[in-house]
Amino acid sequence: MIRTIAWREFRSLFLSPLAFVILGIIQIILARLFLGHVNLFLMIQARLVTLPNPPGLTTLVVAPLLGNAGVFLLFITPLATMRLVADERHNKTLTLLYSAPLSMTEIVLGKYLGILMFFFLIVALSLAMPLSLLMGGHIDWGMFLCGVLGLSLLSATLAAIGLLVSTLTKYPAVAAMGTLGILFLLWIIDYAGHGRGDGGQIVAYLSIVNHYEPFLRGLFNTSNVAYYVVLSVTCLLFSIRRLDAERLGA
Repeated sequence: MIRTIAWREFRSLFLSPLAFVILGIIQIILARLFLGHVNLFLMIQARLVTLPNPPGLTTLVVAPLLGNAGVFLLFITPLATMRLVADERHNKTLTLLYSAPLSMTEIVLGKYLGILMFFFLIVALSLAMPLSLLMGGHIDWGMFLCGVLGLSLLSATLAAIGLLVSTLTKYPAVAAMGTLGILFLLWIIDYAGHGRGDGGQIVAYLSIVNHYEPFLRGLFNTSNVAYYVVLSVTCLLFSIRRLDAERLGA
């Protein structure tokens, strides 16, 4: 049943132009940025060869592109996740799911996997550009795969946060604004921790971007993986509890 719900959610995204618009705009902007990074690399390539340990294509082109993709995912998450539960509650179709022989865990995981499939589609399309560099150059596969892992973990966490916020209201617009506010706070909270000692380090640890940047540099750290996994699982558990409490109170 989880697979059925996931496929239903994934298909429903493409019933409106929103999904196509999101995919098209992201690819156009990323392609423009990608060409800009490639042109810059070609301009400074002659100077790079004079350096003892020059940065390569992966550092100067692929890593910035994956970083840009992460930023775009942050901004499209509210649009992609706002209808997951809020729209069902607003249209009074959520009671149909409650009456079905499904657990809240199956419902939440199904909706989560559905939106995650869409996010991973965005990631896959974004990777076509850096992979095209193989036709005329070489990339650092370790650094590249580490960046892909980081982008995938970031996508999973953003989707879980968006789903949780969508369970808290019946208005998709409110869910979108709430998700954007939370994600933006998690993105910039690092600045609040600068120069504040141990307390600042704790605040900086909450920053979602602080755990993403090491992946872009090719640094794999289990603590960064744990951050995303724990945050995603926590959001999913709260989503299950929220819907379970609502069904019991209905």
